[in-house]
Amino acid sequence: MTRPVSTPRTRLPRSRARTWPVFLSIGLACTLTWSSPAGAGPSDIGIKGAIDTILTDPRLDGGAASVVVADAATGETLYRRDGADRLMPASNTKLPTSTAAMALLGPDYRYRTDALSTGSRHGSVLRGDLYLRGTGDPTTLAKDYDRLAADVARSGIKRVTGRLVADDTRFDAQRLGRSWAADDESAYYSAQISALTVAPDTDYDSGTVVVEAAPGAAPGARPKLTLTPPTDYVDLDIRATTVPAGGTDTLAIERRHGSNSISVTGNIPVGAGATKEWVSVWEPTGYAAEVFADALAAHGVRITGPTRLGRPTPQGARSLATHSSMPLKELMHPFMKLSNNMHAEALTKTLGYETTGDGTWTAGLAAITTHLKKEGVDPATLRQVDGSGLSRMNNIPAGQLAQLLLSVRDAPWYADWRASLPVACDPDRRVGGTLRSRMCGTPAALNARAKTGSLTGASGLSGYVTDAGGRELVFSIVLNNYLAASVKSIEDAIVVTLASSDKDTTRLVRPRPDRAATPAADLECSWRKPASC
Repeated sequence: MTRPVSTPRTRLPRSRARTWPVFLSIGLACTLTWSSPAGAGPSDIGIKGAIDTILTDPRLDGGAASVVVADAATGETLYRRDGADRLMPASNTKLPTSTAAMALLGPDYRYRTDALSTGSRHGSVLRGDLYLRGTGDPTTLAKDYDRLAADVARSGIKRVTGRLVADDTRFDAQRLGRSWAADDESAYYSAQISALTVAPDTDYDSGTVVVEAAPGAAPGARPKLTLTPPTDYVDLDIRATTVPAGGTDTLAIERRHGSNSISVTGNIPVGAGATKEWVSVWEPTGYAAEVFADALAAHGVRITGPTRLGRPTPQGARSLATHSSMPLKELMHPFMKLSNNMHAEALTKTLGYETTGDGTWTAGLAAITTHLKKEGVDPATLRQVDGSGLSRMNNIPAGQLAQLLLSVRDAPWYADWRASLPVACDPDRRVGGTLRSRMCGTPAALNARAKTGSLTGASGLSGYVTDAGGRELVFSIVLNNYLAASVKSIEDAIVVTLASSDKDTTRLVRPRPDRAATPAADLECSWRKPASC
């Protein structure tokens, strides 16, 4: 590890001063140990000495750390360690994406999903095609398509002589982000991006289906499988077997490359709990069309012709039914609290469409770049290739993330956006999100609000915390190239040290060793289903 270089206090650019109330912490089980270095009182070491000490943790040997801390009200830099170094930010990439979405789309922006037709009505018969048009909503559930179908049926239509046409042309046909890992293809956190998709749950994991496998009644029986939502869009290739109680559970569920064939393999013991896997589908537009077609049939509407994908809705088409999404300020919560990659990518393409008429990653990233410039961030110092941070090609310095966090405090949408950040040790998953099990029993609990980030060998934590004197601080911590399973407690120690200190006194909190039982930390905890945080 390189020796920290002493740097003078500087002032990061910012818009104007703003102060925030102190968030009170609650006493829960302590996960960090309190101590000061031998021979030093709490005020002797200072913020620089404290954070430098924390960063000597051997888990970072041979790795890289970019860390910046600033006074939120004045913009003064209180600590800087390699703040200009470009490192993989993982899901801290969602900070520029989310702030650009709030600034350019607005907190009240909503997606629409429409059922339309250009055909003529003859009693209960619609002569022509029925169009299902999506605009990018990553939160559309099967029940939303059911309501659309019910509204079509209520209009009096019982038969459509033409085709069901799925219009996903708001976005381009590029489904996967740049340099996303091939071995993540089946994973729900790496699902394909389409302007027309389905989410199976209220985490809004768009483009995925939930496969649940329970043991059969007796050894030798096939497991019992359930799909959510129920659909024939995917095929189940069941090669798994129920084994006697007490046997080893080796059941695995994975979609095969380039298809919608899901393999269920291995053994599941009698009496074992069900295995649930969230699996991405191949071609989410077809998935949405299938779910909608099934809903139409359930409501007594028969489509005579075949289904066609990727065709634009003709000008002048008449609306038969419409579904509107929640406003963006509400969508921000599942997006940021649970670090939802698909929301980030849908918003990136939406930014491209709404700013240039081009629903592509290229156009969306250009819009994010324009927003960053307005916030005083220098795009020439960073590289962003997707909206979520799933790509390992993203490189953003902690100093630029800190600048963004300082600057957006003046935005009219800031309060709504800030509320979407995970809250340390708040047990409600919809509030605490990816921080709900961290920093408990410390002054950072229910105080720190920050975006987490995790990939193999890359971790980040950037956000806000109020210190012991009531001063709000901005921090950005990006750690890379370590070989340890997790460095989360190093990030936590820095934030708790900030929360425990004031202008005159620094109380060093040393990192605790991460428990061996902690789930592998190469991905965001909420990306592991059922959620491990």
